[in-house]
Amino acid sequence: MTGYLPPLRLTGATILRDGELQRRSLVIEDGLITKGPLPPVDMSGYLILPGIVDLHGDAFERHIAPRPGAPMPVMAGLRSTDREAAAHGVTTAWLAQCWSWEGGLRSPDFAESVMTALADYRPRALTDLRIQIRCETHMPDTRQRLLAAVRRHRVDYVVFNNHLPETLALAQSAPHRVAQWAADAGYDLAGFVAMLETAQARGREVPRHLCALAEAFDEFGVRYGSHDDPDAETREYYRIIGARIAEFPTSAGAARLARACNDPVLMGAPNVVRGGSQSGGVSALHLVAQGLCDALVSDYHYPCLAEAAWVLVDKGVRALPGAWDMISRVPAEIMGLADRGRLNHGMRADFVVVNGTTREIEATVSGGRLAFLAGEAGARLVGAFPGPMLAAE
Repeated sequence: MTGYLPPLRLTGATILRDGELQRRSLVIEDGLITKGPLPPVDMSGYLILPGIVDLHGDAFERHIAPRPGAPMPVMAGLRSTDREAAAHGVTTAWLAQCWSWEGGLRSPDFAESVMTALADYRPRALTDLRIQIRCETHMPDTRQRLLAAVRRHRVDYVVFNNHLPETLALAQSAPHRVAQWAADAGYDLAGFVAMLETAQARGREVPRHLCALAEAFDEFGVRYGSHDDPDAETREYYRIIGARIAEFPTSAGAARLARACNDPVLMGAPNVVRGGSQSGGVSALHLVAQGLCDALVSDYHYPCLAEAAWVLVDKGVRALPGAWDMISRVPAEIMGLADRGRLNHGMRADFVVVNGTTREIEATVSGGRLAFLAGEAGARLVGAFPGPMLAAE
């Protein structure tokens, strides 16, 4: 891991602090935001915003398997994911790893290999990378294995989802689309469908299974929620067992129920940028405008996080402080991370430097360490470094 940046006072920039854009300096020292008349660096023309906190991203799958059937070493994929996240302003990220009957990259075996690789890579990481487990509900036989993995690797975020009904329907209507899943899991199509039907038949075991997981997660201090709730009834089902985070509700009704119960609602930033869901679900932009969405996540595309904030600004849905809160302060609060998401004294030095004209991210600092550097901001910061140049990506 690179060392801390030298003590610096960034001056002349517009800084997001206390919910407002303010013209003031930002001092960093020993990995924290602090005070003091330290050596100044002129950052006029730039915005300095809190580092992005991404609660759900599965773009890492493309780094590990850039083509179907062409997997790469997991460690190389994590390293590439880390660099991509940093280049787009992400300073804390949860990698959304499936624990599923789908097999291949989404199997329990692969999930455990990713957890092990991330534990080995984390000391060298540019950003704070963590694991979110997307747990398929109809896998009660793996409960003890899952809990052991969560405890061993200190997983702090799990979401429940049930994709069996739609997969079984797809196997009937478009079997060729399910064939690759079957091959990844080591089945032919008929064997794979039989496995799905067997899992579906265990539906009566699922409520007790989820309650047992929820009880253990409460003991471990794990935050948990549900994924792709299609309606209010499904959202209510999950919240009854304690799964309070509503991730990607696919209908306004599910989102309304969550907000009525004061449960945070997460939506995909690509949904905002593209103007709608790629899978036919509810519009994230609509939910934000209606006050039914608390935070945005990268889903499958890191660049969309910052871009979505600017879309909200340009469409008049949010001013920049409120839009940026949806990808920084609010996600940090949802996960109980009191040391990030804001640029207050004593906080972890997580921030991005954004060109005020082009809106491009030209520097990312994560935990007081340089994670990404480019453009004119890069030139100004490099000129302020004493001695040998610090390593940066």
